[in-house]
Amino acid sequence: MLIDTHCHLDFPDFEAERDDIVARAHAAGVAQMVTISTRVRKFPTILAIAEKYPTVFCSVGTHPHNADEELDVSVDELVRLAEHPRVVAIGEAGLDYFYDNAPREAQAQGLRNHIAAARITGLPLVIHSRSADEDMAAILTEETEKGAFPFLLHCFSSGPELARIGVELGGYVSFSGILTFPKSEELRQIAKTVPVERMLVETDAPYLAPKPFRGKRNEPAYVAHTAAVLAQTLGIGEAEIAAITTENAFRIFSKMPRV
Repeated sequence: MLIDTHCHLDFPDFEAERDDIVARAHAAGVAQMVTISTRVRKFPTILAIAEKYPTVFCSVGTHPHNADEELDVSVDELVRLAEHPRVVAIGEAGLDYFYDNAPREAQAQGLRNHIAAARITGLPLVIHSRSADEDMAAILTEETEKGAFPFLLHCFSSGPELARIGVELGGYVSFSGILTFPKSEELRQIAKTVPVERMLVETDAPYLAPKPFRGKRNEPAYVAHTAAVLAQTLGIGEAEIAAITTENAFRIFSKMPRV
């Protein structure tokens, strides 16, 4: 059994065949999925998907690309929306200096607001971090000193120092299809340094399809390929990595019922 801890089932890429995509995930051994919010203003859409499918849960939050559009979303509002039984996480929020689609000050403020919501609710914060290792490490360290909060570094593609700091602060590290790419040897070496009890797998679908589907639309069923490469990287069996990452997912997404 596997869990896709990060996908975007509300995206238009999936609209015409969402039923089939969920069915294919189940057929591939993916028992549950977490579909991740990128805009609080579109939360009703993502919540409706989580309510339709018993094996799909969701988060609530604002992607850093959209941070400046939703700074008016208060911590209290995030906390209130997170009370819904299908909501198992806060985010995704974070810092993206690769695209810089939103002012960096807005991204940082949005991240801190989401951290506050995660601290209050006890739900894990799904963190997006790209080309922002130093600032992300500094904010996580500073905010943890104010009070611990659960978090995971999603779709990890950063450097070894952020992975180390994230784990030291109590966070989890989630690996996507990037781990399977031929040029991702450095990432595979980083994976070897992450404690197995802090590892997760995800698709980030519809993006970043793993080999052998690279260049095509990703979907939750393909998380099995990422898990297989992670197992190979660590020198353990695929069944073992499935059991490990599933147990880790239930631990951090503690509101999600076990199956």
